[in-house]
Amino acid sequence: MEIRKAERKKAKIKMAIQGSSGAGKTYSALLIAYGLCGDWNKIVIIDTENNSADLYSNLGDYNVLNIQAPYTPEKYIEAIQMCLKALIEVIIIDSTSHCWDYLIDLHANMSGNSFTNWSKITPRQNAFINAILQADCHIISTMRVKQDYVLNQKDGKYVPEKVGLKAVQRDGVDYEFTLVLDIDAKHHATASKDRTNLFVGKPEFQVTQTTGQEILEWCNDGKNELQEIKSFIDSANSVDELLVIYTNYPFHQQNLANEFTAKKEELQKINQSFTITKFNQDGSIKISR
Repeated sequence: MEIRKAERKKAKIKMAIQGSSGAGKTYSALLIAYGLCGDWNKIVIIDTENNSADLYSNLGDYNVLNIQAPYTPEKYIEAIQMCLKALIEVIIIDSTSHCWDYLIDLHANMSGNSFTNWSKITPRQNAFINAILQADCHIISTMRVKQDYVLNQKDGKYVPEKVGLKAVQRDGVDYEFTLVLDIDAKHHATASKDRTNLFVGKPEFQVTQTTGQEILEWCNDGKNELQEIKSFIDSANSVDELLVIYTNYPFHQQNLANEFTAKKEELQKINQSFTITKFNQDGSIKISR
């Protein structure tokens, strides 16, 4: 445990785009994705929208990974892992709302206590969100929205009143993302959540490739944590020291599994290749191969 100075690391953006059907979520996500990496071949859309991802193929040769119903969290996680193995730089999940719809339907059809049943649903949702947050690439998630209503009493009667748009996802999921853009029916964007401070408090705007480039500049304006950890791994002098590094960075254990394993095997071979042959009078140890 130690007190240290705050320092922003170089980041991979984890953002969401939410809007109603036809607002332009997928199109906007593609423009941002291209701005982030500048290479259509490094972009994948995980498509749950009946092949709607192909509608914008005129933009460039991006990749599509279709998943079919039922839209389980595990299918999304498997799709993300496939993209990472393919060295994809930007993943667009279009959309995460299908996953939440599946979990809601599953919960509704479970027998027994409703509250207790959530203990079986929540870990699956959390695993999906964690897969997004821990992935070593940029991820743009799209979410459908619906008009939300509350009941207010008027003249002795309860009447529904519109209170704005609500994303079809778990309540509070927007807090998990660094940036959330809301797209309206006229394809205008505003930031409802923005830790980058690039768009918050600014007038509505049209999403372009420049939007992605601005986000990329923010992501790169910091220390590259992944490269820093790799340098720690390379400089480790013992398996115990390597284990400390592994324990200190739980969110990168999966991404750097190959590096940790290779270094461990290297250190074990080095230790096995040395034998202690003699203790010198001055207390030093003579070591030979």
